[in-house]
Amino acid sequence: MTIVLTNDDGIDAPGLAALKQALGDRGVVVAPAAHQSGCSHQVTTQTAIQIEQRSPDRWAIAGTPADCTRVALHQLYPQAQWVLSGINAGGNLGADTYISGTVAAVREAVLHRVPGIAVSHLIRRGLAIDWEQAAQWTTIVLDKLMAQPVQPGQFWNVNLPHLPPGAPEPELVICPLCTQPLPLKFAAEGNEVRYVGVYPDRERDPEADVAVCFDGNISITQVCLWDAASDL
Repeated sequence: MTIVLTNDDGIDAPGLAALKQALGDRGVVVAPAAHQSGCSHQVTTQTAIQIEQRSPDRWAIAGTPADCTRVALHQLYPQAQWVLSGINAGGNLGADTYISGTVAAVREAVLHRVPGIAVSHLIRRGLAIDWEQAAQWTTIVLDKLMAQPVQPGQFWNVNLPHLPPGAPEPELVICPLCTQPLPLKFAAEGNEVRYVGVYPDRERDPEADVAVCFDGNISITQVCLWDAASDL
């Protein structure tokens, strides 16, 4: 099975190494050469995309996460059966999924009828991410999700909680995307305004992904791009 691994934090990010570890060191890496966080579903069509092969199964792409998926599926690994994106350093919950390059890489795969899973890790200020623990949780999640039947037009969006040492093990919770917006607050600076919204202060729907992950559990959401029954 050919599994493409990508992200939006860049090819050298520790989260990508943790994702590969979660797969038992399986998978081929086709990831951005530089940090691309928050680029959403931007793609490169007007200029050439530089490709650098760093090892037999590791490629750095001078483009966005969606570019990486496109190059992987149509140039490097057209036989790929999965695209996995992450582990992102920062949550991609609810409204974040529209902004996230991590999620966009998987969404692009699904548009080409290749199933995908996006994995992100919530960050709590003052607490370092334990990437070893993140890899262990991700192994459990991937074993569960990749064993299920794949529905066209759908992908999984997973968010790991950020827990202090000694906290109870998180539960895996299937839940919907939160419908609430990100905190909207700006500070005036002369003729400019600067966004100063505080991420943890976001509103949340009860039992949706934001609430689940903020409460210390692993949120697992099935995102549907179209009705699978209508797929041709």
